[in-house]
Amino acid sequence: MANPMVHWELAVEDVARARAFYGRVFGWRFDAVSFPGYTLIDTGATPGGGLMVRPPSSPAPALNTYFRVDDLDSTLVAIREAGGSVIVPRTEIPGIGWFAMFLDPDRIPIGILQERPESRAH
Repeated sequence: MANPMVHWELAVEDVARARAFYGRVFGWRFDAVSFPGYTLIDTGATPGGGLMVRPPSSPAPALNTYFRVDDLDSTLVAIREAGGSVIVPRTEIPGIGWFAMFLDPDRIPIGILQERPESRAH
């Protein structure tokens, strides 16, 4: 089973400042309409990214990565059994699927995504 990176996101202090910076530096395009409170980033290639205000529970601004899994629930069990800890439980993304986030044993935050079968592009 392949678990490719399917999404990444920047958790920042100031979304407008980040949009201006990355738009100027890389020429990225932004969609702040599709998901209110969350900005999609179009870099011109896949995987796409996202931009969000850093949650108060996050210790610092961060770059998060998300890997596709076939079964989110069994992956969460495997994470716990292997010594990781879940920091964002299974959460629905309407029309897309479900995601969760965990810390590996070194406390690196990683996201996982189980897409709805009809939303898979490949």
